[in-house]
Amino acid sequence: MTAAATPEAPRPVRPAGPGPAARGPWGRWWFGPVPRARIAWLRILGYAFLPFDMLLLTSSSLAHARLPADLYRPVLAGRLLHLPAPTPAAMHTLLVVTLAAGFIAATGRFLPRLTGYVCACGYLWWVTISMSYGKVDHDHLALVVALFVLPSVGRARIDDERGCEASAWAVRGIQISVVAAYFLSMWAKVKIGGFPAWPNGATVQWALSRRGTAFGRSLIGYPLLLKASQWFMITAEAVSPALLFLRGRPLYLFVLFFAGFHAVTYALMSIHFLPHAIWLAAFLPLEKLTVRLPAGLRRALGGRADATAPEAA
Repeated sequence: MTAAATPEAPRPVRPAGPGPAARGPWGRWWFGPVPRARIAWLRILGYAFLPFDMLLLTSSSLAHARLPADLYRPVLAGRLLHLPAPTPAAMHTLLVVTLAAGFIAATGRFLPRLTGYVCACGYLWWVTISMSYGKVDHDHLALVVALFVLPSVGRARIDDERGCEASAWAVRGIQISVVAAYFLSMWAKVKIGGFPAWPNGATVQWALSRRGTAFGRSLIGYPLLLKASQWFMITAEAVSPALLFLRGRPLYLFVLFFAGFHAVTYALMSIHFLPHAIWLAAFLPLEKLTVRLPAGLRRALGGRADATAPEAA
């Protein structure tokens, strides 16, 4: 007998419905089944990162709550949602509720959709307040999108190898947001700085003089090298959509390239882009990590001690 759908589990696939083979190329690109285990791993990654982000990277939400309300200039999301000026009580409550919901959602055992969406809405409110006082960071796009699409899959375990179209849609949403941050960064450089004025300018040289590490400042005297790095940077961002279409080793090498790009940026300027960079993992087969875990850790993360055990009917 086919199990009935529940609010926290995807509906059973109807035999008469269009399968992957019946979809066109566009449909297969969006919905080519992805193991639910990858969703479980991405949830662990995202929800485990939240305390670090909210308590360190975007902790300004708490500081802003102590400022006069007339200094609050909400960004577009805040204006559309009519978010009020923050208060200390509201921000501390929001912090606790968001982190608690994220912790519960990470386990995948109790109302993962409800707790996931509570966490996503709470974090959107939090990060909107953080960026409504004059400084807007562009490295949080993928994190916000991920928190909203990951709950849509429902229950998912790190040892669930079943292909799922809902998982595919969620993973694609994260991947697109990662690529969008790179590509739109390139577009902003061209629109504001001009082309080829931006890559031929001295932006990196200025950045190194302003906040470069000791190693980074040692490169200030090499303008040709820095100009070449700007051409390299803008080219990499322009071709970043290739991440969405590559497969296998070429894809993994491209992911490694962008991870290395962020590592070099941090080494030169102490700029890490972690809220964005961690989601490069959405391009990787994270489900293969499950069989490498010790049995005890596998159970702690919501899987079976025997990762090869057959799925219960």
